[in-house]
Amino acid sequence: MPTPDPVGAIPRQYNFAADIIGRNLKAGRANKPVFIDPRGAWTYGQLADRVARFAGALRTLGVQREERILICLTDTIDWPTAFLGALKAGVVAVPVNTLMTEDDYRFMLADSRARLLVVSETLLPKFAALIGECPDLRHVVVSGGNVQGHKNFEELVGSTAPDPDTAPTTRDDIAFWLYTSGSTGKPKGAVHVHADLKLTDDLYGGPYLGLTDKDVCYSVAKLFFAYGLGNALTFPMSAGATTVLLPDRPTPDSVAALLRQHPVTVFYAVPTFYAGFLASPGMPERAELKIRRCVSAGEALPQDVGKRWLERYGVDILDGIGSTEMLHIFLSNRAGEVKYGTTGKAVPGYAVKLVDDDGLPVQPGEMGELLVCGPTSAIMYWNNREQSRATFLGEWTRSGDKYVEDEDGYFVYCGRRDDMLKVSGLYVSPFEVEGALQTHADVLEAAVVAWPDGDGLIKPKAFVVLKSPEKAADPGASEVMSRTLQDHVKLKLAPYKYPRWIEFRRDLPKTATGKIQRFKLRAEGQPR
Repeated sequence: MPTPDPVGAIPRQYNFAADIIGRNLKAGRANKPVFIDPRGAWTYGQLADRVARFAGALRTLGVQREERILICLTDTIDWPTAFLGALKAGVVAVPVNTLMTEDDYRFMLADSRARLLVVSETLLPKFAALIGECPDLRHVVVSGGNVQGHKNFEELVGSTAPDPDTAPTTRDDIAFWLYTSGSTGKPKGAVHVHADLKLTDDLYGGPYLGLTDKDVCYSVAKLFFAYGLGNALTFPMSAGATTVLLPDRPTPDSVAALLRQHPVTVFYAVPTFYAGFLASPGMPERAELKIRRCVSAGEALPQDVGKRWLERYGVDILDGIGSTEMLHIFLSNRAGEVKYGTTGKAVPGYAVKLVDDDGLPVQPGEMGELLVCGPTSAIMYWNNREQSRATFLGEWTRSGDKYVEDEDGYFVYCGRRDDMLKVSGLYVSPFEVEGALQTHADVLEAAVVAWPDGDGLIKPKAFVVLKSPEKAADPGASEVMSRTLQDHVKLKLAPYKYPRWIEFRRDLPKTATGKIQRFKLRAEGQPR
């Protein structure tokens, strides 16, 4: 177990919202911007007032301590207002992905038994047919517009007196849930306590990012994502920094415009976005940016992408791995110690180990499933005892990721447990093949999955997005490009690992957090 125990440094009676806001006001930052959204800059003092008013509104609406509210908001000042307001009131916040389907939201409303829904006006149509179906749902609050029959967020906050009291929660009280991203199927509600948020900053945010109140942060990953919650709220607010929020889905062009407009010093993204940004003709020049620190998570960063970013902008990308279950990054590269092609080493305060299919430690240099032990682990999946038992193994949490530890103690990503291929009796890492494909100048993205051949034997198949799709626009060009890429992989890896088939796509199925949904591609090869 990691020592000393970082939980012991947090008082027994603890409320994260009161702590994170109170320490900034005490430090004299009431007039300093905390968030910037399309409506303008919002100070720490204004946020404190809005959070207290929202907490008061929850009490006025009859939402009790430990009851749940579902938050489906785009990234504006209303998101931290609702999230922190719920925590201050002792109400459990359940922020959800803004790009889910009506069926997903039906499941989440029923599963959480939410008493109140806070939703952006642009997202309300996805809930229109559900509101009357949910017997536990009492109120709907709409952000960004007036909708007949529902309460307006700004009017509700503006008309409610600030609540001077904070719910007497403990560090172990349930604070919020985060539903898993659905990269491997049905979402599960990971339940987190108040202490978890502070601990992610104590262990990773502070030591690895070195944020100060002079920093300006921007996260491509949205606030509803565990990665984005730390990037855009927990870490910046812990240091008194400022965060820029973009409500719309980020594109290379919109983010380039944002980086030109604001002096962003700390930039967070996922590998897919870094690759797309580098391929964009409108990406900024190095002299236009103020960035001093870059972070990647969500999926492993291809070595080639990291090196090209460093060459272009002179800043290393700190690649790491976290999870909804662990809340943020627990294995990472560190500034000055970056080794591209790896996910780094365990963050101090966490312990990791690799085990085989029987749960036994693997031999040095062998591939195994990564287990992590640390104080930010979710306490369970809500209403899902079977999956809780399979994932939370006492002090250890299963990541579902396969890794190899190299001779320097760095961990090399091999792929998800469910994504691994066994070809002619030998394991093949899809991520390794994808990385080889992405070193070709014409490839933007690639996903490799197990695919049955005519005899039912498993072989690698690659789905590839080209930077210039016209290079595979007709059957002849597609065949030539396929052979070119297959030969390229054979030069990079052992020949048996090359993709037997290559299919060119305009895009790949992804979660809203940028993870490729390989299970959807894999399903296309299943017998009908």
